[in-house]
Amino acid sequence: MNELLRTAIIVEHDVFAVRQRGREVAAAIGLEGQDQIRVATALSEVGRQLLARLGPVAVTFEAVTDPVDSLAVSASAPVPADGEVLKRLLTEIDGARRLMEAWRIDEAPDRVTVVMSRGLPANAPALTADRIAELRVELERLQPSQPVEEFVLQNQQLLAALQEVQGHRDQLLRLNEELEETNRGVMALYNELSAELEETNRGVVALYAELDDRSAKLRDASEAKTRFLANVSHEMRAPVTAILGLVRLITDPGSDPLTDEQRTQLDLIGGSAQDMLHRVNELLDLAKAESGRLEPVPTEVDLSAVFGALRGTMRSLVSRPEVEVVVEEPVGLPPLITDEVMLTQVLRNLMTNGIKFTLRGEVRLVARNAGGDRLHLVVSDTGIGIPADEQERVFEEFYQVRGGAHRGVVGTGLGLPYARSLVTLLGGELALTSTEGKGSTFTVSLPVRVPT
Repeated sequence: MNELLRTAIIVEHDVFAVRQRGREVAAAIGLEGQDQIRVATALSEVGRQLLARLGPVAVTFEAVTDPVDSLAVSASAPVPADGEVLKRLLTEIDGARRLMEAWRIDEAPDRVTVVMSRGLPANAPALTADRIAELRVELERLQPSQPVEEFVLQNQQLLAALQEVQGHRDQLLRLNEELEETNRGVMALYNELSAELEETNRGVVALYAELDDRSAKLRDASEAKTRFLANVSHEMRAPVTAILGLVRLITDPGSDPLTDEQRTQLDLIGGSAQDMLHRVNELLDLAKAESGRLEPVPTEVDLSAVFGALRGTMRSLVSRPEVEVVVEEPVGLPPLITDEVMLTQVLRNLMTNGIKFTLRGEVRLVARNAGGDRLHLVVSDTGIGIPADEQERVFEEFYQVRGGAHRGVVGTGLGLPYARSLVTLLGGELALTSTEGKGSTFTVSLPVRVPT
């Protein structure tokens, strides 16, 4: 720190002189008008209280450059014999504390010192060594004014402060009026929004009630449909099985000989009955899946054996020499733990579907390692394909693509929905990509271990 000026308060009227000095030093060092008044007022109040309670006061003004440029003012007086006096004094000068930015009290065996400081504004000249020397010379030249002059100036400053306070008060009253008006508007808006929200809530409650009712009806309808499918399927299996049994009995070599025409007709009957039995079985499978009675039974699956069985079964279904069934041998795949029966049913449905809609070319089954503990089982064909706007609908129950190349191809529309249901039970996904006129690809993505 660098001392700028030293003075003292010996008698009462010296307080006015010290106040003037505080304002002059603050102005010279670069503090703005309001801060000059704050320094002068804080110093005069502290000096007056120290003089009245403790005795003569030594006042020192110093320039501070670390950590920032500031003006520090110290007021020092003898320590009183009675410690209670010092406590009351510190309480009485506490109001002056708020006028300064920094404040501390140093107590020595024989003196007590109040140190106050206020930082300089950013536009004030820097407190270099030359600047501090100039300030010392400038302050030494100043002549103290009479106490009356300082008293008049203090009154003028007080009047200006009162006018400023009155202006702030008037502005605060205006702001309060505006705030009250705003509050009235906010309350009106709040009441309006509350009424609308209450009405909306009633509508939402009613809508949820309606949705719950419809959901219950849909569940009942779904359960009724499942029961209907199961009952109809069981009822149809008996006569169809009887027809197949009679056909086998009549065509048995041990039975009476048949004419060529009779054998042809019986073959047609047997083929139709076999086709009907297949569709009845599809209905039964779908009913089981929807009722939740199907649960995977995980075992380690030998994909080579599964693919080998499908290779023979699917090739026997091909009735066109222009169509080839290709089942690639699975190689380099991690062990697969899943339900073998469900997996076989899925692949059989997908390949049967491909054979049904492929007039020439091939139906291919291949297994790939998809990484991340997943396998891809891909069934692709070079068939008639599926229009883009119907590729998701083919997974709906009983839905079949109509028109175009699909005309004349019969089916129940249950194979793909059932396959997707089984894949979901196995913890996987069934995806379709297709180009009309070029073929379709079904990808079964499975975890190598079915979730349990």
